[in-house]
Amino acid sequence: MILNERELHEECGVFGVFNVHNASELTYYGLHALQHRGQEGAGMVVSDEERLLGIKNEGNVRFVFPESVLKKLSGQHSIGHVRYSTTGGGGLLNVQPFLFRHGSGDFALCHNGNIVNSRQLKTQLERSGTIFQSSSDSEILAHLIQKETRRDRLEAIKEALIYLEGAFAFLLLTKDTLYAMRDKHGLRPISIGQFNGGYVVASETCALDAVGATFVRDILPGEIVIINKEGIHSSSYSPDVQEKICAMEYIYFSRPDSDLSGINVHRARKACGRQLAKESHVEADIVIGVPDSSLSAASGYAEATGLSYELGLIKNKYSGRTFIEPSKELREKGVKMKLAPVRSVIANQRVILIDDSIVRGTTSMRIVSMLKEAGAKEVHVRIASPPIIAPCFYGVDTSTMDELISAQHSVESLRQLIGADSLAFLSMEGLTEALGHNKVCHACFTKKYPTHLYDDLAEANKDGKF
Repeated sequence: MILNERELHEECGVFGVFNVHNASELTYYGLHALQHRGQEGAGMVVSDEERLLGIKNEGNVRFVFPESVLKKLSGQHSIGHVRYSTTGGGGLLNVQPFLFRHGSGDFALCHNGNIVNSRQLKTQLERSGTIFQSSSDSEILAHLIQKETRRDRLEAIKEALIYLEGAFAFLLLTKDTLYAMRDKHGLRPISIGQFNGGYVVASETCALDAVGATFVRDILPGEIVIINKEGIHSSSYSPDVQEKICAMEYIYFSRPDSDLSGINVHRARKACGRQLAKESHVEADIVIGVPDSSLSAASGYAEATGLSYELGLIKNKYSGRTFIEPSKELREKGVKMKLAPVRSVIANQRVILIDDSIVRGTTSMRIVSMLKEAGAKEVHVRIASPPIIAPCFYGVDTSTMDELISAQHSVESLRQLIGADSLAFLSMEGLTEALGHNKVCHACFTKKYPTHLYDDLAEANKDGKF
């Protein structure tokens, strides 16, 4: 397991365009707005209604798509993807979109999420003669669709989706049609916008805003949206739906300027900070947040308590990703390269440090130590989410219980480990109050999963491995 500076890896991001001149340029800017969801690889497939042409590579969007490359991708329809590896790991073969040449018609496919029954489906497909080109679970849908050659494309997609369990937002592009699909639990976000007579589909509304598209609506759980020259159409592949968007999308993954299920992420995080202040305030002088995803919660906490909200930690955006360092010692130094305390703000102050989560504890320990080295008299850590006590199987890289420090320690024991003067988490009730609804997946806080875990995952969970 590799670690980055915030201990959780971002999700992937998908972006699609239909009927827009120079679709590749629009997709480039859309993917750039979603870069926070994945920096390991990026790809794009474009259609001019005669053929599908794709380019992908490891690296960030700017590296993969210089101007010389974008000029080669001409067409009015496209899909794109930024990747952080989940199931299947990294490598160029796993960078999306995948492009499939088939007698029933060529198509490209990209995916955000994680299929929890991927191992079982892949085994069944391989036994029937299917050959996989990648180790990604995303490829499974393509092979399931190809097996339904006697049906039209939409019916084949519906039939294939029925087999999938887990979290997903899929985009599928043929020469003349764009399909957008969301899992029946709505675990991963995906929204539709309009742009210059055409349509845009994106993992987050911030990408719609970035390209100047007008938000239309979110794709619903269990829905397939079909976009072609006749307009936009909707179909359902499952009657058994519920809205359970991942709570971590609000808490950590999504950009503050995105809206999820009609709720602005910045406002949701700020409300979590205010609620945290109600539940566990402590006497102090200043409030600071860990950049970037905790700043909104910190401002809410300060607002609720009347304390001064200060910029006590500075993030160095050019220091490189901490997770590439091979040793624990170098990773810990990497935290210091990423974050620097503002000594003139911190010195001789009782500090309330707001963070969005604690996963493995390494980063929290280093930050508390840095603040005290900078002269803080006290450091009180407040976490704007409940303790993460269970692994996520839906695309977040917390796969075993022994990697989750809150599953191994009481709050008091954890406080001692990270060296804080006090430690408190937002309650589950407080999270619900802050969001204003309970239509979220909170399995990582409660062990209550919205899907069946399937064979190997369930068995490991029963044995205490997860």
